[in-house]
Amino acid sequence: SQTMQKIPLFIDQTGGISIAQLSARARRLKRQRGLDLIVIDYIQLMQGSSAKSSQNRVQEITEITTGLKALAKELTVPIIALSQLSRQVESRDDKRPQLSDLRESGSIEQDADVVIFVYREEYYLKNREPKLGTEEYVKWENEMNEMRGKAEVIVAKQRHGPTGTVTLAFHGEFTRFSDLAEEHHIAERFE
Repeated sequence: SQTMQKIPLFIDQTGGISIAQLSARARRLKRQRGLDLIVIDYIQLMQGSSAKSSQNRVQEITEITTGLKALAKELTVPIIALSQLSRQVESRDDKRPQLSDLRESGSIEQDADVVIFVYREEYYLKNREPKLGTEEYVKWENEMNEMRGKAEVIVAKQRHGPTGTVTLAFHGEFTRFSDLAEEHHIAERFE
């Protein structure tokens, strides 16, 4: 924890910030203190420029993602930008997110160098618990035991590398991910 206290971390909680405002603040911070990473939680909370306030939301998100891409290049810092997913993922049988699920604009997919999704089958299984004592319950319980404490990290796009899925251990109480191959996870799976 002492190490974390020494890390220069700056949090700006300004709601509805525009890409122009974010860019100005990031430039100033880089100049005054140094800047190694920008994290945005999340794109849909940002706004386009006020001069174009009559534009639709898809155009606004496109302006934001294009601006983030330009800012990353200008300041030579990585930008991690979180995004909401559209609700259509909830209507599918396979709820694993896909690039087409990125909310409000194809520009998120287009401008991103890397798109990563986190998927936990356990989350969806919990909501489908059948009646206790039925055959369906036994099947559901087996599925829950198989999926409990696991998360899939889906690399859906990587401009300069491979895509694919990696299954990790997930510790919900800490929102922590770790390697399933670690010895204590292997022991848990075979007990």
